[in-house]
Amino acid sequence: MNTIDLLALCFFLLIWFVFDQVVAGRVGSIKRASLTQLMMEYRRRWMRNSLTRDWKMIDTQILSGLQNGTAFFASTSIFALGGCFALINQADRAQMLFQDLPVAFESSRVAFEMKAGGLAVMFGYSFFKFGWSYRLFNYNTILFGALPMMPETERDRASAERLADKVAEINIIASKHFNAGLRAIFISIGYLGWFLGPYVFMATTAFVFVILLRRQYFSEARRALLDA
Repeated sequence: MNTIDLLALCFFLLIWFVFDQVVAGRVGSIKRASLTQLMMEYRRRWMRNSLTRDWKMIDTQILSGLQNGTAFFASTSIFALGGCFALINQADRAQMLFQDLPVAFESSRVAFEMKAGGLAVMFGYSFFKFGWSYRLFNYNTILFGALPMMPETERDRASAERLADKVAEINIIASKHFNAGLRAIFISIGYLGWFLGPYVFMATTAFVFVILLRRQYFSEARRALLDA
């Protein structure tokens, strides 16, 4: 790999890191709330509202859906990881296919294997994020079961709300890990451009970044939450 490849990789990693920090709310100078941050507030409201009803079948169904969705993406990451290793194993054949494309740049087998290895690292990262998120949602279900019923809540409302806030925080932490894993999968689409060359790599990275940025800050979903 030459200098432009390394610059393209640095550009990709910088975009990923900065976007992850901004969306997670770790950059205090950003005043515009993202879609993810708005959903955090609704998670807190959900747990507070659950204190007003003894029959919590709806809540348990929502928690089950969150777990199932996380398990699905964890399994998908494992399959994608296996596909990356298969790509490395068949590097010669895959490299020939890429080199037949009119926009492909010449690269060595070692460079191709390094690119495929980087893709495997991304899917491995997403699997660990989804796995930990699934475990936290499991803990969240147990903590939710510890919420008091309405008579006990009415006797000590402040204590019940503090417990509901703790349950909400675990739910939010689980969602942060889930979103981090999901962003890794999304941005891996931009990473695929590297197989066609460094300039295509930067272009696809910027394209995916614009799409994710629009969804977080300029989407109809965000406007709907603000209106609510």
